Amino acid sequence: MKEIKEPSRTVPVMAETDVLVVGSGPGGLAAALAAAREGVDTILVERYGCFGGNITQSQVETISWYRHEKTVEAGGIGVEFERRAKEMGGSRKNRESLGEYLDTDLFKYVADNLVTEAGIVPILHCWAVDTVMEGDALRGIITESKSGRQAILAKRVIDASGDADIAHHVGAPYRKASGDELMSATVSFGCSGVDVKRFLEYVELNPARLADWAVTTSGKEDDLFTPYLEEPFKKAQKDGLIPKNMWVEAIWHSLTEAGEATHINAVRVRGLDPTNVWDLTIGEMEGRKQAMLVLEALKRYTPGFENATLRTFGSSLGTRISRKIIGEYNITEQDVKNEARFEDSIGIFPEFLDAYGVVIIPTTGRYFQVPYGITVPRKVENLLVAGRCVAGDRMSHAATRQMMCCAVTGQGAGVAAAVSVKDNVTCRRVDIRTVQKALVKQGVRIA
Repeated sequence: MKEIKEPSRTVPVMAETDVLVVGSGPGGLAAALAAAREGVDTILVERYGCFGGNITQSQVETISWYRHEKTVEAGGIGVEFERRAKEMGGSRKNRESLGEYLDTDLFKYVADNLVTEAGIVPILHCWAVDTVMEGDALRGIITESKSGRQAILAKRVIDASGDADIAHHVGAPYRKASGDELMSATVSFGCSGVDVKRFLEYVELNPARLADWAVTTSGKEDDLFTPYLEEPFKKAQKDGLIPKNMWVEAIWHSLTEAGEATHINAVRVRGLDPTNVWDLTIGEMEGRKQAMLVLEALKRYTPGFENATLRTFGSSLGTRISRKIIGEYNITEQDVKNEARFEDSIGIFPEFLDAYGVVIIPTTGRYFQVPYGITVPRKVENLLVAGRCVAGDRMSHAATRQMMCCAVTGQGAGVAAAVSVKDNVTCRRVDIRTVQKALVKQGVRIA
């Protein structure tokens, strides 16, 4: 690869703060809110034009589709996302569980309100491209935006980028998914012009069970209803509309009285590295191409979709795994599946797994504690990590990648960062009892 040498430059400092959160998906948004509510100055930096991450960029409505009568959850900010959205007319009842579908467009405004009310300093359209180090301590980040190259200095930084970008820039140990661990990427889309009544009659005559698409379950989930479609795409493949090697299944979610199917999850672009700009470009374009084939198959072979038209594409490719830090603790498949308990718990999460063909739905009240150690990267001070890139093995990722679990690690990291600032200790040496008391006060169940 050819290289050029950039001249050295002086970078202006655009802001200074106690806690800086990079990325505003469920993990980052929860982290910023939690830190600000502990009374420390907090900045939230987001590369796009709205907060919400996977919810608002990739149209993922299903923040709690796992929830059933006996599900035990952490509460806290993740559930607050649902409650506030519902209060503002931004949610719909989930057809497969006791959860809420989020209106992913309105959630942009919901998030704006949450950020403003908490007194967080928001910075949109701003990309973190490098870090400011002092020995082994992180002192801030370098950003690029329409305002140019600038720095933000902070006493503590929370990496909620989804891809462990900050951890990568500072040289913290991590591993990156490859091979069969590299989950496919998705371009979600929505439709208008759907005859909802006719489509639901078709669904009632052709009900789908979770076992129709999950490869491995615990057995108790098999007969649960799932909004799954396969038959139209098999017909489309048989007729040559869809290539034989293309994914041929779809999950549909919200349906509105206006004839909209707002979130269809049907595209799978395999083999992409979410940290490679060439792969991301391929994924976006190939994903839209596949989505249009899916839409045509729905129109031809699915009652109620005969007059459907494209409503929206997700604004960004939906990715599921890339970098994961090596933490002070690395949560395991055994921990998730065997109700693990930890002295440094920062919350709980139900025994819900969904990845690599394995689906376990928490219908029996089982849950595991989420340890603080998975948010603490090795070798670097003043940095915490929240969201899907926390430390853990392949199958534990099937739980920790879930949006509600991202909110749990985000809220835990946010409180810990705030406590460490107030107590003037590193995140690694923070008093976990003080953190836990603050989390409980914020409404989090930790045990």
